[in-house]
Amino acid sequence: MIKSRTRLSRRTFLLAATAGTAATAAALVGRKEADPKPAADDSAQSSKGYHLTAHVQNYYRTAKL
Repeated sequence: MIKSRTRLSRRTFLLAATAGTAATAAALVGRKEADPKPAADDSAQSSKGYHLTAHVQNYYRTAKL
């Protein structure tokens, strides 16, 4: 009798953990940002292709041998 109670308890815990995880994931996906941040420069971001930015220049500087 104790064995079935233990299994039931484990099943309940796993079911609750799974449901909680799914609910948390759904809440995070469904959450909307209150204040969308405006882009600093839309014209530079709208063009496609390679852009030499400060981040890229920093990488090139640190990657030199």
